[in-house]
Order: sequence, then C-alpha cells, then structure tokens
Amino acid sequence: MCCAKQPVKSSMLLLLVWLLLSYFFGNIHCSTVPKNSTDMLSLLDFKQAITNDPGKVLSNWTASTPYCQWAGVKCSRTHTDRVVVLDLAGHSLTGTLTASLGNLTFLRILNLSVNHFSGHLPHLNHLHQLEVLNLSSNSLQGVIPDTLTNCSNLRKLFLAYNFLEGEIPLNVGLLSKLSTLQLTNTNLTGAIPPSLNNTLLEKIGLANNRLTGSIPSELGYLSNLSVLLLGGNMLSGVFPAFLLNMSTLIGLDLGGNLLHGELPSNIGSVFPSLRILLLGINKFEGQIPASIGNASNLEVIALSSNNFTGQVPSSFGNLLQLNKLILEDNMLEAPDTKSWEFLYALRNCNHLNVLSLAGNRLTGAIPDYIGKLPTGLAKLYLDDNHLSGLVPSSIGNLTGLICLDLDNNKLTGTIGEWIGMLKKLQYLDLSENSLNGPIPSSIGNLTRLGVLDLGHNEFTGTIPTSLAYLQQLTDLNFSYNKLEGNLPSVVFSIPTLNTFVLSYNKLEGPMPSEVGHLTQLTELLLSSNKIFGEIPDTLSQCQELNILELDKNCLTGSIPVSLGNLKSLSVLNLSHNNFSGLNPSAIGDIKTLTRLDLSYNRLQGEIPFG
Repeated sequence: MCCAKQPVKSSMLLLLVWLLLSYFFGNIHCSTVPKNSTDMLSLLDFKQAITNDPGKVLSNWTASTPYCQWAGVKCSRTHTDRVVVLDLAGHSLTGTLTASLGNLTFLRILNLSVNHFSGHLPHLNHLHQLEVLNLSSNSLQGVIPDTLTNCSNLRKLFLAYNFLEGEIPLNVGLLSKLSTLQLTNTNLTGAIPPSLNNTLLEKIGLANNRLTGSIPSELGYLSNLSVLLLGGNMLSGVFPAFLLNMSTLIGLDLGGNLLHGELPSNIGSVFPSLRILLLGINKFEGQIPASIGNASNLEVIALSSNNFTGQVPSSFGNLLQLNKLILEDNMLEAPDTKSWEFLYALRNCNHLNVLSLAGNRLTGAIPDYIGKLPTGLAKLYLDDNHLSGLVPSSIGNLTGLICLDLDNNKLTGTIGEWIGMLKKLQYLDLSENSLNGPIPSSIGNLTRLGVLDLGHNEFTGTIPTSLAYLQQLTDLNFSYNKLEGNLPSVVFSIPTLNTFVLSYNKLEGPMPSEVGHLTQLTELLLSSNKIFGEIPDTLSQCQELNILELDKNCLTGSIPVSLGNLKSLSVLNLSHNNFSGLNPSAIGDIKTLTRLDLSYNRLQGEIPFG
C-alpha cells in the first residue's frame, strides 16, 4: 500500500518550477514532465542538501538525464517512474539526510553507507515497501526515531558506526520481517528490547555500545539466529542458558561486559556450527570447559581477561579449523609436564595463526615440542608468566612467526643462532628475563624487524654490527644488560629508529656523529654507560627528539647551544657528567621542556631563563 503524498513545501515548489522550466526549455530530449514528479523532486531536494561530492557522482543528476538513469538510482520495471533503489554507498558525500527521502514511497533499498552524512535521522515512516536501510559508517546523531518501526517490510537495518544516542526503540518488534539488525558502535544506551523475539532475526549486531541490564531470555525464541554480537557493552548476569538451545549460532560475541559465573560444561557440545566464540574481558571463572573442543568448526576462541583457573584443555587440539586461540590474562596454570599436553595437541591445528597465553601462571620450562606447532603460526605470546629454563631452539622451526613475545618471565641461558631462522619476524621481545651470553649475530637476518627489545637481561659482549641490516627497525632496547665495547656507529645509521635505548650497560667511546642520521628519533636513552667526549652538534638534526637522557656517563666539553634547536624536547637529563662552561641559555627557549636535570657537572652562570 502506498501512503498519500504529504503537502509539498515551498522550497520543493520552487524546485518544481525550475524542473518544469528545464523540461520545457532546457531539454531537447524530453518535452513532457514525468508522470510522477514527486520522486524526482525528492531526489533533487536530497541533492541540494549535499555540500560536498568529491567524486562528482551526482554530476548527471540534471534535467538533461532522465532521473531513472541518475547515478545510484533505479526505478521499478512495472511502475517505470517510481524509484525503488537509491544506492550511493562509499562516495564520501557530505551533507544531511532530508525528510524528502520519506516521499520515495516505492523505495525498497536505501543505501547511503560509508559517507559523511551528519545531522539527525529523518522520519521515514511512509516507506512501507522499504526492505533494506543502510546508513552505516556516517556521522549521524540523535535518537533512532520510533517511526522507523512503521517500515513494516524492513528486512535489514544497518545503522552501525554513527554517533547515535538514546535507546533502541522498544517497539522494534513491530518490524516482524526483520532478519538483520546492525547497530554496532553507535553509542546506544538502555536495555536490549525483549520485543526482538517478535522478529525473524538471524543476525544481531549490538556490540560496542553502552547497553545495560541482562541479556533478555526472549532472544531464545529466535530459532534461526546465527550471529549474536553483544560485546563491548555493560551487560550483566551469567552466561545465558537459553543460548544452549540455539544450535544455529555461527558467531557469538559476549566479550567486554560484566558477565560472571562459570561457563556451562557442555558449551562446546551444543554449537555444531559455531565458528567464532568471543567471551573475553568479563568476570567468568572456573575451568575452561573441555567440551569446547567438540565445537569442531571453531576458528576463533577469545577467553582473555577473565578469572579462569586450571589448565588449558588439550581437547583444543581437535579444532582443525582453529585460527586464533586467545587465553591471555587469566590464572591458567601448567605445573607439570602433563599440563603442557595442550601445546602438543595444538600441532594438529594446521590453520593456527595466533596463540596467546600471556599473563597467566604458567611455570616450568617451555616444552621443546613447541617447535611442532604449525609453521603458519604468526603470533606467539607467552609473556608475563613464570616460565624458566632455556628458550627451546625448536622455536626456530616456526618460520612463519611475525611476533614473538617472551618478556617478563624467568628464562635463562643463551639465545642461539636459531633466532636468525625467523626471517619474517617484525616484533621480538625477550626483555625482563635472565638471558645471558652474547647477542647472536644472526639477529641481523631479521630484516623485517620493527621492534627489538632485549632489555633487562644479562647479555654480555658487544653489540653485533649485523644490526645494520635491520633497516626497518623503529624500536631498539638493550638497556639493563652487561654489554661492552664502543657504541657501534652502524646502529646510528638505521634511519627508521624511533626509540633507541642502551641505558645501564658498560658501553664506552664517543657518541658517533652519525646520530644525526636518526631524523625520526623521539627517544634517545644512553644513561649509565662510559660514554666520553663531547655531544656531537649533529644531534640537533634529530628534530623529533622528545626524550634525551645521557646522564651518568663521562661526557665533557660544553653543552652544545644547538640543543636549543630541539623544539620537541620534553625531557633533558645530562646530570652526572663532566660538562663545563656556561649553562646554555638556548635551552630556556625550548617551550616543550618539562624536566631538566643538569646537576653534578661543572657548569657556571645563570640558570637558563624560562
């Protein structure tokens, strides 16, 4: 049924006059006005509210082109003058949504997603034939109008990634044909309306809002529900029992809420089609149910940041499609050899890409069979545990690794040449352990490395010159070790360095003039070494420098006036050296400086003004 036309506003009358003139005098192809001028008039009113069209997608929205041929517009085959589709997604259009869109009463699809529309959602309650409304990824504000529920044929509603507010309309259940509801990242508040059970919903996306209360049991009546995304809210209660009857679920996200209690022991046995299970950042406790290993289609498991105890179930090795297993920040243990069997079982998961066990209570040595994990494993996180003993050389078999993080454990022994086998590594963190011996020269094989952190260990010997091959390195930290020898000038020639930390070692020699090549450097920390000589003037070329700490060394000469050119500097510590001469007044001109320490030198003169 089609609603009666609304009274035409004065602005629309003016447009109609312009339209009539265009068709009578400006268009040599058409000499008659379309049977239905309301649709064209509504589109022109919508165009007038668009303030920026960078791709000129609306360039053919003119009287010289029939409006059914305008970009993004499709008309009905049976009612040839009525618009049924308006699709202008992804054109970076800027403007507001005019109420005239509500006059396109034959419209079935309205897709204006991935643009820059702002303002409030207009009332579209006369669009009784509308089936798909997609306004996602814009900058819309205000509440979702209750009148939207008058669009009785609506099947898919996408309003995600906007700046909406208020509650989900309580009578949303009037949209009895609704199969997809996507309101993710829209800042909505209030409770989830129980009336959703009156719909045909198959996919519900309400993640990353500010929804409160419990998950309504009425959702259990949605017999075809396949995707339920409620993560990133403030929902409370225990794991909803009604979900155990929803065997159609493919994706379940309850992460980032206030849910508590234990997970049902049979949780993995009732979801034969489940591919994604996200329950992280809640208050769940107890043991991780071994039955999860029965959900044979699982690809992603995220149970991080809860209070799970006990051991990691070895049944996870049954999940042949498993891609990501994220169990970090719990209280999981591995007190004996048997409790590490899960790691051996995971060798069967050929698609495993991410394994994170960080922030647990794992103890003992890392088993050597860690090297039997799939070679496609890209990210391995075992940091913040209580691991001890040697780092097994078999890790060198995991040639697909991009990230390896073992920091903050009790690991000992040396790092062998096997490290050079991990040629895809971009992130390596072995800090805060008790590793010793030399830094292997094969580390220079890791030419894709961006972050290298070996700080807070007991490494000895010199810094390998092979570091010169790490031309993509942005963060280097060798602090709190026992490294000796001169500062290698090759390290100062890595142009991508952003953070350079060698503090608390036994390094000596002058600071190389090549330091001026580090034009992207923001932090240079060389405290507590045996560096002597003068600060090279080339240091002033590091214009992005934010923190400079050269304290507790043997530097001499005067403090260079050129340091005053470091206009981004916030921390400058040159204390406990042998600087002499006058206090450099230029330092007082650095407006960003918040901390200055020149103590324990032989400086004279006034404190720098400012």
